[in-house]
Amino acid sequence: MSEEDKSSKTEEPTEKKLSDQRKKGNVPSSKEVGTMVAVFSLMIIVLYILPQAGPDFAIVLGRMFDAAGTVEIATGREGLEDVKELTGGLMYAILLILGPVFLMMVLAAVLGVILQGETVVTAERIKPKWSNISPVSGLKKIVSLNNLVEFCKSILKVGVVALIGYMVTSRAVGAIITGELFVPEGIPVYLRSKIGQILLITAAFLIPIAIADVIYKRMDWIKKNRMSMKEIKDEHKDAEGDPHMKAKRAEKRQEMSRKRMTQAVPKATVILTNPTHYAVALRYESGLDQVPVCVAKGLDQMALRIRELAKEHDIPIIENRPLARALHATVDVDGEVPTEHWQAVAEIIAYVMDLRRKLAVRPPAGSELRDD
Repeated sequence: MSEEDKSSKTEEPTEKKLSDQRKKGNVPSSKEVGTMVAVFSLMIIVLYILPQAGPDFAIVLGRMFDAAGTVEIATGREGLEDVKELTGGLMYAILLILGPVFLMMVLAAVLGVILQGETVVTAERIKPKWSNISPVSGLKKIVSLNNLVEFCKSILKVGVVALIGYMVTSRAVGAIITGELFVPEGIPVYLRSKIGQILLITAAFLIPIAIADVIYKRMDWIKKNRMSMKEIKDEHKDAEGDPHMKAKRAEKRQEMSRKRMTQAVPKATVILTNPTHYAVALRYESGLDQVPVCVAKGLDQMALRIRELAKEHDIPIIENRPLARALHATVDVDGEVPTEHWQAVAEIIAYVMDLRRKLAVRPPAGSELRDD
């Protein structure tokens, strides 16, 4: 990437950009967290698991050596069965003894992944890439800032751990040499406690390093995924769709709405108006509809079109301003009239039905029959 390209990437990455990177397996990963957890798990193994597993393991091996001179192994197929029986029992005993050690190692690995907060399993990471074997790309990685930071951390860790080991070991050895209360059988327990002390101090030293490394890797990951304004606009365009295509889709929806309205209005029983800004087409057919149903509604130009269709098909147009506005706001197309408007709508529909039977009935209060 050129310097000009890098300088143009000044914006924070969008959530979609980060999500795409996660799908590719590109997530911030800290080796220091794994190292810290590994040291902690090793400390637990040395201090709590090996004191029990060690003697048991020695007993199993001792029994095997004691029985070595008395075991008879046949020839041929029977000999294979004898070997299988001996080794099978030995492996089962070893597995029972060292099982907690293996379990602790697995738990440490899982914990190391969880602590980093980004867990991704993807096949993208194992796909062969030319950049992974390119000498030029390899040289760039060697002289990169990340490798310089990793090198400095390694030097710091090795130096501090060596210092911790030297200080604890020198004191332990000095205590053994000059101590009068030490007996030979107590030395292994003493050394094990000192090894645990070294691991505990080392793990405590690695905690702030791991925390700092997680923060650094996260910030570096965000920085590497920064975007230019053009990339953000392109992403927004892809997410929202091309403006021309959106306009075409909106035009298509309007056309379908007009077509649907053209088919629905002729089936209406009555048209309620505001009189010019709102129009609501209601249908009520005895035996078909339990309550009046809104088959079409519209504002301004669409309301005008509804009135035009109503006049073309001799649908009565009733002006009732509050009812028309209320129904337009509360009823969806193909939705039933709410119960609070049943009384007013029922009076209007009864009036329309009387008109159809050519009965001279005056409009309900607040309503007016319109001829326009």
